[in-house]
Amino acid sequence: MNFELLALILYFMAMLTIGVLFFFKSKSTSDKDYFLGGRSMGPWVTAMSAQASDMSAWLLMGLPGSILAFGLGQAWIGIGLAIGTALNWILVARRLRRFSQAAGDAITLPQYLSNRFVTKSKTLQVVCAVVFLVCFTVYVASAFVAGANVFTSIFNIEKGTAMLIFAAILIVYTFLGGYKAVCWTDFFQGILMLVAVLAVPIIIVITKDLDTAVLSTVVEADGTKYEFVANIFAASPKEIANGLAWGLGYFGMPHILVRFMAIKKPSMVKKSAIVATTWVVLSLGAVIVIAYFGRMLVGEKLLVDGAQSMVFIELARMLFHPFVAGILLSAIIAASMSTADSQLLVASSSFTSDIYKPLIRKKASDKETLWVGRGVVLIVAVVAYFIASSKGNGAQAIMNLVENAWAGFGSAFGPVVILSLFWRRFTYKGALAGVISGALVDVLWLAFLSGPTGIYELIPGFAVSMVVAVVVTLLDKKPSEEITAIFDAATEKTEE
Repeated sequence: MNFELLALILYFMAMLTIGVLFFFKSKSTSDKDYFLGGRSMGPWVTAMSAQASDMSAWLLMGLPGSILAFGLGQAWIGIGLAIGTALNWILVARRLRRFSQAAGDAITLPQYLSNRFVTKSKTLQVVCAVVFLVCFTVYVASAFVAGANVFTSIFNIEKGTAMLIFAAILIVYTFLGGYKAVCWTDFFQGILMLVAVLAVPIIIVITKDLDTAVLSTVVEADGTKYEFVANIFAASPKEIANGLAWGLGYFGMPHILVRFMAIKKPSMVKKSAIVATTWVVLSLGAVIVIAYFGRMLVGEKLLVDGAQSMVFIELARMLFHPFVAGILLSAIIAASMSTADSQLLVASSSFTSDIYKPLIRKKASDKETLWVGRGVVLIVAVVAYFIASSKGNGAQAIMNLVENAWAGFGSAFGPVVILSLFWRRFTYKGALAGVISGALVDVLWLAFLSGPTGIYELIPGFAVSMVVAVVVTLLDKKPSEEITAIFDAATEKTEE
């Protein structure tokens, strides 16, 4: 019997059960219930779902593979993400929950940014929604590619079939259950991911004799020399700065920020912050250790084959019974799914709330909006599936683009979100200018200066967006009393 396949089947059945359960359990026809779970999520589910949706298969494949090949200098990305996670929960989460409710009970980030400034103009809302729809379709496509790659590398399944199974299960529980199903599946997937990354290094320490001398071995493959640098502080200042800059991206990530908007009470944020930050530190720390040990145990074999991203898979199979290994390897699928389901839902909510209802069907009922949202989930997933199924270099080009989408979201929306929450004087024109300038600089830097300078485009994009938003606001007339009243209501000290 293929115990790994059995474990994976049981995992998929559990995810489908959650989706079906919430479809029949829910009595509400409200779009707010479908997209935000009626703002009823508790601190543990909010924290775990936020971090699970944050960390894709990159956590278990991309990051450890990069560290295994190039050394601990790559670990600065993990450090940057851990710092960014903590700051996002501390600075943004509580305030965004209160501001989004004060600003017309907004259920999407574009809707919040428009309501925050009490404007009748839909320009910012529509621009944001279009960016979300396009980028998240690409994001979901990348998750399909990652999921299919894991299937084909673990099991004897043809890539097209593997991608179809992955997409079908993801679509079903997101389509049926909405935000609650996504959050609860992400909750369990987050636990699975944490258990998986902690189990591997713990068992290695207990059972294996490690030879640190192997770390100094230079492996050559396909004309490339892989020299492992075991000193994390040997990284160049540019490498450290680029790694730490990843943390800035969190302030503009829609699928993470929406978790803050959906928590039941602002007072619950503190507990969520502790849970989320602990999860991130443990997960990223364990992954760095996995790569470090993996270099000693299986590094040369994987590098010669160009399969460094398989280090977690290789170690799990080496250390555990096939059924247990199958459960641990399901964590990679969980990482892909927990990110893709959130992105599907945010893309859907942005279309229905920011384009369909305000521009196409202003009098659409909640029930109509709900089913349009479900339809968009299906359409985005189908389009993403066909993009991911493209032959040649198409799928790989998408994967490369998604690596830069983090910087795009962070540059365009990060500074604007921060200013909207902390600056009473901030204006609509300043927000619009910040979003546009951040996105534009990010794209131009990526196209023309990222290669020559070696500087991650998020750094100049974030900086320019912040400066432009502040300058335009100062040149603009002061906000009306109606706008400042929203700020005052959201920041008023009340018992929660």
